[in-house]
Amino acid sequence: MDPLMLTRARPGAPFTVTFDGREIEALPGQTIAAALWASGVTSWRTTRGEGRPRGVFCGIGVCFDCLVTVDGRSGRRACLVAAVPGADVRTQVGTGHEEAGPEQTDPEGAEPR
Repeated sequence: MDPLMLTRARPGAPFTVTFDGREIEALPGQTIAAALWASGVTSWRTTRGEGRPRGVFCGIGVCFDCLVTVDGRSGRRACLVAAVPGADVRTQVGTGHEEAGPEQTDPEGAEPR
């Protein structure tokens, strides 16, 4: 059964964001993580040391496994950042600090542990 039917939800019109150069569909109110999952993408970051794939782990912004680069800003938590039309989302390598200067990291000081 369609979960939208259970709640009688009426989401707004879908829009697209770009993930690593390919367009994916998102709905108003969805986080980037939810839009990626709904499109079948389960990994969008690699670890610093061994390059292991990571995606959503906690889903509430505590663990930092879901970091992505959004519109050139690294260190964004995909489980907390709302998807917006036309956003350019990129897989992040490590913490994102390796390729970005301090002016491009999360301004809220969300330093990965």
